[in-house]
Amino acid sequence: AVTAPGKKITARLKRTLPVRGPQAPTLSELMRWYCLNTNTHGCRRIVVSRGRLRRLLWILLTLSAVGLILWQCAELLMNYYSASVSVTVQFQKLPFPAVTICNINPYKYSAMKEYLSELDKETKKALETFYGFSEGKSKVRRSVDEWNSTGSDFFQQIPLLKVEDFSRTVTDLHSGQKRKIEGSVFHKDSSIVNSGDSNDIIGFQLCDANNSSECALYTFSSGVNAIQEWYKLHYMNIMAQIPLETKEKLSYSADDLLLTCFFDGLSCDKRHFTRFHHPLHGNCYTFNSGENGTILSTSTGGSEYGLQVVLYIDEEDYNPFLVTSTGAKIIVHDQNEYPFIEDIGTEIETAAATSIGMHFTRSRKLSKPYSDCTETGADIPVENLYNKSYSLQICLHSCFQKAMVDSCGCAQYAQPLPVGAEYCNYKKNPNWMYCYYKLHEKFVKEQLGCQQICKDACSFKEWALTTSIAQWPSTASEDWMLRVLSWDKGQKLNKKLNKTDLANLMVFYKDLNERFISENPANTLVILLSNFGGQLGLWMSCSVVCVIEIVEVFFIDSLSIVMRRQWQKAKKWWNNRKGAGSGKPPQPGDVERQGHDNPACIDEDLPTFNTALRLPLPQDSPLPRTPPPNYSTLRLETAFTEQLPDTLELSQH
Repeated sequence: AVTAPGKKITARLKRTLPVRGPQAPTLSELMRWYCLNTNTHGCRRIVVSRGRLRRLLWILLTLSAVGLILWQCAELLMNYYSASVSVTVQFQKLPFPAVTICNINPYKYSAMKEYLSELDKETKKALETFYGFSEGKSKVRRSVDEWNSTGSDFFQQIPLLKVEDFSRTVTDLHSGQKRKIEGSVFHKDSSIVNSGDSNDIIGFQLCDANNSSECALYTFSSGVNAIQEWYKLHYMNIMAQIPLETKEKLSYSADDLLLTCFFDGLSCDKRHFTRFHHPLHGNCYTFNSGENGTILSTSTGGSEYGLQVVLYIDEEDYNPFLVTSTGAKIIVHDQNEYPFIEDIGTEIETAAATSIGMHFTRSRKLSKPYSDCTETGADIPVENLYNKSYSLQICLHSCFQKAMVDSCGCAQYAQPLPVGAEYCNYKKNPNWMYCYYKLHEKFVKEQLGCQQICKDACSFKEWALTTSIAQWPSTASEDWMLRVLSWDKGQKLNKKLNKTDLANLMVFYKDLNERFISENPANTLVILLSNFGGQLGLWMSCSVVCVIEIVEVFFIDSLSIVMRRQWQKAKKWWNNRKGAGSGKPPQPGDVERQGHDNPACIDEDLPTFNTALRLPLPQDSPLPRTPPPNYSTLRLETAFTEQLPDTLELSQH
């Protein structure tokens, strides 16, 4: 096939002219081509400017503009993931929250005597040894019966200790002997009540049952705190061994706790309360729990339209070593939330009327990427042990309980039981106390990982409480009120009531304004793109097409050039290796022909013959000449197959 002369010239020019754009052989040529053809003026001025000073100034200005763009775009991205808070106030009929009430004393002391006899004897002995305290005749009611407890040996293993000085010399309460102690010392600092001599510190020592050399001494600067902590430690041991049904009978019934009840101006009774058993607070009762599918609401604010109850506290039947205050604890919460009485409960005084006004607030936070909260807790790798809606406290307590079961082999008494676990007691788990204190120390120092795993809930309800207290009953009404209450409960109590055994509680909405606090994105995607475009246009006179061009040149084309160069080097190395193996010298045609810059062709127009003549000749290449004419085109050919007779003679002449 014959190739047209024009195609030959075009092919020759392509081999001679420099390669431009994404087909450039080097990155420097690609960058030069980009600067000459881009719409961003700064890059073009860097190339076409004459003089080093002017070129340097344009380089500095362009780099400064790029830096400002990056800074402003980073600020825009940070603002995009921020949220604005909006507060909406609505006036409407509000659902009444659940109100959980517990007696501060979890169990009737008179019913617990037989279970706590040995522990109480050891506690009284400690008081007599350390402080010279002896029980008076007025306290005959509190004397305990003899009960052959299996924990007496355990009291000897973990007795109360008196640290005489800081030389690790202690006096054993049970044996009265002095000895040196080993191991770590953890001082629970407190300044409520000092133990007389400032150098005398009360505490107890816990040791690893599997390794007696691993011990820890826990000391308290307050004798009250030391005795209470030591008492609660053994108290949980004993209560963990008592069946739940028995503990419910040992605690207060609804008839024992509730004397009168009114809600929204109407009378109510124990049928409006739901009992649940708390490990540390005994039987607690929740008003408006919603278990029957009905949640009460109120349409009027004020104390007369809330919950009003009179509680019977029965101070005389309090455990003298377990609790040191008198009254009740309440907590206001949502029907789907677990009442953490021990953490956020509010104490109610006896012989007083406590009014608690509420403001209702619903909050809603944005989840990722705006904040690190969880919607339902399903994404948290911690099992919810409370059978209630997720909260940060539920997660932390469940996480610690799981770590307790994994590390100590049993569950801590104050929290719900995981599946297949049982509560710790010194019969089956003699090492649990030492393990629990070590684990709790890690939890407080955030070394268990619970604080890192657990997250806040994205949506929650909150009742802000305002508490006020007044003396109740008044001196004028005390006599007749106590007589009437005694008459109402006389058949069950068989004694006259004392005002220190009573507590009056009122829980109500101060107003019906519901506050809704929500987070909204500060910027939308449309605003973000608009801000990006404004910054690019302001500093670089650049548009979206320019951004696409930058991505194409600096990423796609640059990568292709680098990969092509690496491929050419690898191919050349392979050819040289092949040639060395065969013993043949490399052929001249094997050398790769590359283009070079030509000052005659500075535009992107198609090459012409005149521009081709001005091209410098490549080495070892013949001078291009005009192709010779095709003389066969001058040959005359007839269109007829035979010559006419009248022309035959003329041709002969």
